[in-house]
Amino acid sequence: MSATPTRRAVLRSAAVAATLPLVGNLSTGSAFASSPARGANDLGSNVLVFDPSMGDAAIQAQVDAVFNTQQSNQFGTERYALAFKPGTYNVDINVGFYTHVLGLGDSPDDVVINGHVTVDAQWLGGNGTQNFWRAAENLCIVPPDGLERWAVAQAGPMRRAHIKGDMTLWPSPPGNRWSSGGFLADSVVDGQVDSGSQQQWLSRNDSFGSWTGSNWNMVFVGTQGAPIQHFPNPAWTVVDQTPAVREKPFITIAADGSYRVFVPALRRDSAGTTWASGQADGHSIPLSRFHVARPGDSAATINHALARGLHLLLTPGVYPLSSPLRVSRPGTVVLGLGLATLQATHSNSLLEVADIGGVSIAGVLLEAASAGSPFLLRVGHGPSRTSHADNPTVLFDVYARIGGALAGSATVSIQLDSNDVICDNLWLWRADHGNDGTVGWSVNPADTGFLVNGDRVTAYGLAVEHYQKYEVLWNGNHGRTYFFQNEHPYDVPTQAAWVHGTTNGYAAYKVADSVTDHRAWGLGSYCFFNLQADIYTDRAYEVPDTPGVAFTDLMIVCLNGPGGGGILHCINNSGDPVQNGFGTYNMKGYADGIVSV
Repeated sequence: MSATPTRRAVLRSAAVAATLPLVGNLSTGSAFASSPARGANDLGSNVLVFDPSMGDAAIQAQVDAVFNTQQSNQFGTERYALAFKPGTYNVDINVGFYTHVLGLGDSPDDVVINGHVTVDAQWLGGNGTQNFWRAAENLCIVPPDGLERWAVAQAGPMRRAHIKGDMTLWPSPPGNRWSSGGFLADSVVDGQVDSGSQQQWLSRNDSFGSWTGSNWNMVFVGTQGAPIQHFPNPAWTVVDQTPAVREKPFITIAADGSYRVFVPALRRDSAGTTWASGQADGHSIPLSRFHVARPGDSAATINHALARGLHLLLTPGVYPLSSPLRVSRPGTVVLGLGLATLQATHSNSLLEVADIGGVSIAGVLLEAASAGSPFLLRVGHGPSRTSHADNPTVLFDVYARIGGALAGSATVSIQLDSNDVICDNLWLWRADHGNDGTVGWSVNPADTGFLVNGDRVTAYGLAVEHYQKYEVLWNGNHGRTYFFQNEHPYDVPTQAAWVHGTTNGYAAYKVADSVTDHRAWGLGSYCFFNLQADIYTDRAYEVPDTPGVAFTDLMIVCLNGPGGGGILHCINNSGDPVQNGFGTYNMKGYADGIVSV
């Protein structure tokens, strides 16, 4: 490809504000109603619920108004969900920051968009590497030109979609424009998927007509129509079946206008989608069994509802919390709409889940809005011998942010003490850019993004970036990771500030010396030290040399200019350095100290 492969962040301030006309609470059936009293079926003023009877022109006007506000609003506080009742719509939907587009049918084919549902990158001159924090799900998309474009970076999932045409994963027009870090699950693309300049990507339980293209790290798990395993050129990591997963819960609307949340069932050794051959297995929960939270609800209010046995629906918005939300009932669903954002305002944690099974935490952004939080989300509390293999807790589309919008800190972003937890698309981010005064080595400090103490924890799509010590620290046994994306901290001021013992820097992914069984597939770790301080890390991955620990298809990249430092080894003391200029190194496998190249 002709593009220069760079993942460098561009500093951006808070986004441009715009007037948003004709946006009100549409969930009551009145097109432009304003702030009614909260009812059992009311999703709040920032959930726009569309019906075909409203007319395509009126719907298009509202969709465009949301996009005009959100297209470059990278660190703003506005949050929106655009929800479509079953039917057919002739609209084009550009998906901006903190915008969640969802169909309300039982099947993706119940909501047909004759148009595009598009993520592009015109707001940043065609650079899609900052297209974060947006989502689309449960839709049938019929692009009139036959081409759907979804040029996202981290925290931009598409789920449970049917694309009747081809799909491209990079911005337009083609050329020196990049995207980086996408996730597609439980979806069908009838035609061809072209990864283009997408740098890394995970497809899980999808079905494709065909696939073309690769860059650094393309991973396929349980995906029909995936290319044949090949690494590194092209870089296709293929796992034929998904060992165990549940799909993300989603909201539907019944014939009487009431809302329900469908919770898909656990599947084992699966390939392809849950829905292409008929109704997915699972169970449906009426919205009357949820506490429908609004921004302004306190932690005490929400915890009272959880203690009464209610599930939790977080409507779009920002929720400042001075104490954590506590989930103690097995099977509880915590579902966020519109990138609902929980902020730790008093050095507190945000979500604490007991050592229980069957919990779903989905669609939430966790943010350190004060200094000194010990962690943002924890599942379990200390060592446990309890097995949850038959009914695991699952984290779907859960994101952590340290800095960027607000100055803050947290020692650990997500800590998993329970066994058998499944993680499905996480992005844990110590910010490398953001609003003035929110980013810096001592401004938004954070040690570790992902700390695993439980056994048999599985991660599908794990992105952890810029933390200051081990970014992933895996102490539990029998862990599994399918796709890992990482960037070392950009802002290391001196080498002396980033050492431990005699070791330069920290590994991005550390498997503890006591672990006897661990597997990982499709890993990428990159460095770009932006203070011209000649910074090095001794290795990207660090594991015990034992037969039960094996990494498959791993790579490292240096994005520094001359003299900027680099990564000296890929894994342990093996693998060539990438340093002092752009470079990549690929390794097919590593197990028990033996390298496959």
